[in-house]
Amino acid sequence: MKSHETIEELIEAPEGERYQFKEWKNKGDYDDTVKICSALANSGGGKFIIGITDKRPRRVVGTSAFPQPERTRLNLINKLGINIDFDIYKHKNGRVLVFDIDSRPKGLLILAPDGAAWWYRADRLELIPDNVRHSVYEECGYDFSADICSDATMHDLDNDAIEDFRRRWLNKSKNTRIKNLHVEQLLLDCEAITNKGITYAALILFGTHAALGRYLSQAEVIFEYRSNETPGQAQQREEFRVGFFSYYDKIWELINLRNDLQNYQDGLFVLDVPTFNERVARESILNAVSHRNYQLGGSIFVRQYRNRLVIESPGGFPTGITVENILNRQYPRNRLIASIFALCGLVERSGQGMDLIYELSIRESKSLPDFGDSDDYFTSLTLNGLILDNRMFTILNRIGDENLELFTINDFLIIDTLLHERKLSNYLKKYMKRLVDLGVVERIGRSKYVLARSFYEVTGRSIAHTNNVKMDRNMCKELIRMHLKINGEKGTALKEFYQVLPNHNRSQIQVLLREMRRDNIVRLEGVTSSARWYLI
Repeated sequence: MKSHETIEELIEAPEGERYQFKEWKNKGDYDDTVKICSALANSGGGKFIIGITDKRPRRVVGTSAFPQPERTRLNLINKLGINIDFDIYKHKNGRVLVFDIDSRPKGLLILAPDGAAWWYRADRLELIPDNVRHSVYEECGYDFSADICSDATMHDLDNDAIEDFRRRWLNKSKNTRIKNLHVEQLLLDCEAITNKGITYAALILFGTHAALGRYLSQAEVIFEYRSNETPGQAQQREEFRVGFFSYYDKIWELINLRNDLQNYQDGLFVLDVPTFNERVARESILNAVSHRNYQLGGSIFVRQYRNRLVIESPGGFPTGITVENILNRQYPRNRLIASIFALCGLVERSGQGMDLIYELSIRESKSLPDFGDSDDYFTSLTLNGLILDNRMFTILNRIGDENLELFTINDFLIIDTLLHERKLSNYLKKYMKRLVDLGVVERIGRSKYVLARSFYEVTGRSIAHTNNVKMDRNMCKELIRMHLKINGEKGTALKEFYQVLPNHNRSQIQVLLREMRRDNIVRLEGVTSSARWYLI
């Protein structure tokens, strides 16, 4: 589908699996919106159009629903775990709001608020049949964690670990029924066990030391503290060969024993920043446990140094995942483990953990997560704890909490990329419009952006902003000069420069031409529509 249709094209679009319409002149139903968006995502992605009638002949009726679409968009992203954008169209009959919904991730279904998986078949909203659900789950291939360990019994599971999970699930769901469930029913409900037996996920999450030693000895996490880079024995080493829910909090407590505070001050604004962010550390350990390859030998290592945390887990990136796409692609290697984590609130949605790791690293002015030592057999994640650039705090403080609440990981990545003058990816360029509208970013030329001048000024780098803008103006003038040289004696009409500089408007091009004329680079002959520009 095209990303931006005209009103006329939307009116003529075929309602069905990819387009859905609601009049909703005054007020929109948020729960219905979540359900519709989830169904569109499960159908391959599409557009939800509000303010146009659904029955033909369609007409624009206008809508005042969702007066803060930016906030609605962010809530939908957090609820569904997929990217959603929006457009607002102005029409003589009123405002039209369009939500643009990405397709579901490979191997995953997007659930509605009622916990059901919906999709559109033609124009009908239906529950996804079981056979289709199973085929979706099989897209990611084999899930070892859902396999049955034939010799394991309920005696191989630790009651304290199960009760820790119960408390978390109860707190997350607010479903008081969970409180009184028999242990076996509790594990059946979360699918950790089935009528065929105990899954490997149950052993990994709730297993006793003895059970893991017998059935899955590699399902252990080893913590080490090293005060320097010297090879040899660690200053502290703890081995956890028990179910995850028996040690999850203990690992953070070990990390936090040696967690120095760093501080930043900007006028009256004072911020204490721990070297190791708790949420980042916990999310990184969750990722390692839920994404490692349990069919390979070797343990997960959490190595703490004075200023960095290194987490290594057996198995490289899942098929199709790279460092470049790790934030916009999801591929759950152990789906059952991931789903149990989601049930009890350890993860809100698939893929969100890595978003948080990147976002919090940027917000705390630290280096981006580093996967540089990963290979086909091990994934290595390095989290650098030192504050490297205080300018980020200053910029985010100027943007303000109200705006930052509406930011997605893409917005933070754009600011970080521009601040450190790295090249913007084409993927990130798709999300520039909102930051330009907010005045956070300036567009200075064809596909070129810089942070707004005010941010350069508060970080003491206004000259850098001036040089960036000047460099881009010189590049634009050179493109004009080359085009005039090609056209030679026939000259060039003003409208041709719109193709040379497609991201510049009429007045911007005229300013460039006036400057070149003043510098005796070009001359103008004729007036109005017959006017032609020539190279001197």
